[in-house]
Amino acid sequence: MRVGGGGGGGGGGGREREAALLLVLIAAACGFVVVLLNLPDGRALPGGVPGAVGEHTGGTHVSVKERRMVEIVRQRQDVAAQELEGQTDENAAEADERISRSPPGTKEKLWMMQDQLIMAKAYLQFASLHGSAHLVRELKLRIKEIERVISHFSSSSRVPTSALQKIRAMEMTLSKAQRAYPHCSHMTAKLRAMTHQSEELVRAHRSETSFLEQVAVRTLPKGHHCLAMRLTSEYFLLDPKEREFPQRYTMQMGDLYHYAIFSDNVLASAVVVNSTISASKDPKRIMFHIVTDALNFPAMMMWFLTNPPNPATIQIKSLDHLKWLPADFSFRFKQKGIRDPRYTSALNHLRFYLPEVFPSLNKLVLLDHDVVVQRDLSGLWEIDLKGKVNGAVETCTSGDGYHQLESLVNFSDPSIINKFDAKACICAFGMNIFDLKEWRRQGVTTAYNKWFQADKRRRLWKAGSLPLGQLVFYNQTVPLDHRWHVLGLGHDRSIGREAIERAAVIHYSGKLKPWLEISIPKYRDYWNNFLDYDNPYLQQCNIHM
Repeated sequence: MRVGGGGGGGGGGGREREAALLLVLIAAACGFVVVLLNLPDGRALPGGVPGAVGEHTGGTHVSVKERRMVEIVRQRQDVAAQELEGQTDENAAEADERISRSPPGTKEKLWMMQDQLIMAKAYLQFASLHGSAHLVRELKLRIKEIERVISHFSSSSRVPTSALQKIRAMEMTLSKAQRAYPHCSHMTAKLRAMTHQSEELVRAHRSETSFLEQVAVRTLPKGHHCLAMRLTSEYFLLDPKEREFPQRYTMQMGDLYHYAIFSDNVLASAVVVNSTISASKDPKRIMFHIVTDALNFPAMMMWFLTNPPNPATIQIKSLDHLKWLPADFSFRFKQKGIRDPRYTSALNHLRFYLPEVFPSLNKLVLLDHDVVVQRDLSGLWEIDLKGKVNGAVETCTSGDGYHQLESLVNFSDPSIINKFDAKACICAFGMNIFDLKEWRRQGVTTAYNKWFQADKRRRLWKAGSLPLGQLVFYNQTVPLDHRWHVLGLGHDRSIGREAIERAAVIHYSGKLKPWLEISIPKYRDYWNNFLDYDNPYLQQCNIHM
């Protein structure tokens, strides 16, 4: 039975050898795992394939069982990766919580999606450089989804459920990207580059917008040009006797309310005239004095000959009729680099010659052609000007430096700083009551000429007649109640309806004049109400609201 005993002993020895071999294999496998775990990220094992098992590791032969152990390790790594991906449920819950905490309005959701797009595009550029193909595809998909959502519903509609789902999906994708690229410095650099690019784009668009706005301001609309041409041609077809207004004076000149308008714009002048008559308690006592340039004189005459401002009276003159003006008056205000007609117009500077333009008048109201009169203005003649020349609304408020004299005038010049207060309030032009008798007595026109010549020698103020007017009428102005004159409808979109409707005069000061397409839409009707768009001339020239 020795054989059997030997066989039994041989079987026991085999089991011991197998046990020993198993221990060796386990030790080898554990050693191989240690090697794997200590490899740098992204390094390939022998064989050239990342994570693949070669024939030798560290000079040691790798058996089939060792390969099997490596596969087990890899499977466990995959399980760990899946567990990491399994955190998306938690991320989704966090995304839901963030979305639910966000403001409920559609506008806020739009802003949120726009912010998501910015982050996603930043991560996309970063991921593309580092070869994360799966993340790149997912980011591109989410970006398209969010862009589609933004384009398919307006700010006034409710946010659809599908949009909320897309927001959640984007949140989850951004969380993945954040885990994949946790280094803030890289993302900061990328976002800074995107910000710089966006700022450059905004700067280019602003420059383009400013240029186009200047073109629109300086260009007469096609319909207005057509109107001026038609009126001019028909004026010269009239018999000379028909080119005059009938004399309708039924009372002395001193008993009339005299309004002066200096303009080269026919329709703008028509609105001023129509609105003043409409608001007046006694329009028979109104007399309008319009002064225009030689080019627009025939058109202005023809318009008011065919559309007389009854029951008021009107006079129209051309600059050429004022023979006492300097020969270069129409051109002396051109300045190098300044093309805005508001700053270079001779008609704007004619206001400083009012006593000479109207030698028989002692008091009058000067209206700019971009105003609309909403209340009776006869009360202006009853205001005591206290021995001063000008009655005007002040435009500054407490602490508002933009509307103080120093914002218009060069106070580094000794001739300015010694005579004027830098903090003095700016007085508005556009609706002013002038005492011409006091003007003559104090020689205001002489003061204007002196300052005008001084500015030609050295730059003392900004372009235009407004800064010069502040110096000419300094200490010569009585402040009026702000309800007489509300300014800014040509640039300020924040003026309230109540302030506009209680004002006696509203003024489209600024570039966005009401007859231009670039005007502020919510203010247009105040101007349009005083034009008859059924007028044959307007119809022929395709001028509509």
